Amino acid sequence: MYYLRFVFQWAVKAAGVILAITILNFMLIRMAPGDPAIVLAGEAGAADPEFLSETRRNFGLDQPVLVQLGTYVKNVATLNLGTSYRTGRPVTDMLLERLPATLLLTGVAFVFALFLGPFLGALAAIRPRSIFDSVLTAFALVCYATPIFWVGLLLVLLFSVRLGWLPAFGMTSIVPVHGVFAGLLDRIYHVILPALTLGLFYIAVYVRLTRASMLEVASLDYVKTARAKGLPEGRVVRAHIFRTALIPIVTFAGLQVGQLVGGAIVVETVFAWPGIGRLAFDALFQRDYNVLLGVFLLSAVMVVVFNLLTDILLRIVDPRIGGAA
Repeated sequence: MYYLRFVFQWAVKAAGVILAITILNFMLIRMAPGDPAIVLAGEAGAADPEFLSETRRNFGLDQPVLVQLGTYVKNVATLNLGTSYRTGRPVTDMLLERLPATLLLTGVAFVFALFLGPFLGALAAIRPRSIFDSVLTAFALVCYATPIFWVGLLLVLLFSVRLGWLPAFGMTSIVPVHGVFAGLLDRIYHVILPALTLGLFYIAVYVRLTRASMLEVASLDYVKTARAKGLPEGRVVRAHIFRTALIPIVTFAGLQVGQLVGGAIVVETVFAWPGIGRLAFDALFQRDYNVLLGVFLLSAVMVVVFNLLTDILLRIVDPRIGGAA
């Protein structure tokens, strides 16, 4: 009963948040410089005033901004994200086509970072101020401070150009691969570099977060009491220190998984990965407002949904949170 009430209250708040984000995104896009009609006219080679007027009228760009906003919000409420100015295709279809590629990339990067980061951070916290701790902390700092696109380019130069081990771009090989197993192996080869590029940044965050959280928990009185009772050190670390230290890690993981689509824009551009991020990058230069708004709305919904899942998971990990609520 408690979880049903919590989900209902969250749904009401989420609807208000998504509505506010939808309006804000629409107004920011309309305030940006550039005119889709002029871009389309340039591609068509017909920039006369009549063509521009007809183009604006066809896409409703000749209406006042508030009228366009009302129409867009009404369409979003019915799950209609409009059509692309450039291709004329429904935005929903374009997003659904690109979404699996982005979920594959971000899912592999998320799992890779979520398992390796806390594991390395826990090892560093068990032996603080050791050589391993110092080296790992320095490595995490370098990964955190280095721009993602630069890391991607370096990995391409090393593993693709110099060593020739992994492909440098795309989701599949240019030459068609026959067979289910061969196709799966081909996609695994292609996803390694972009997922590693995207995951290294979050690994650095998880390492530092886990290390700091475990060192803080290790100094608490109940941990000292557990050691004074003679409990094995491994059990103290697993059951008392690491479990409590998981709370900030789970919180950050929930925020991260919702933001991975935004972070994937740079990675997908560097590796020519055919996902949502690359779609948003192309739509930005083409002034394809409906596609951009669709990507922003999808990202916002993902953030809100994963925040809900994070709140529920936190209440499972630490029941005190639910009791306090």
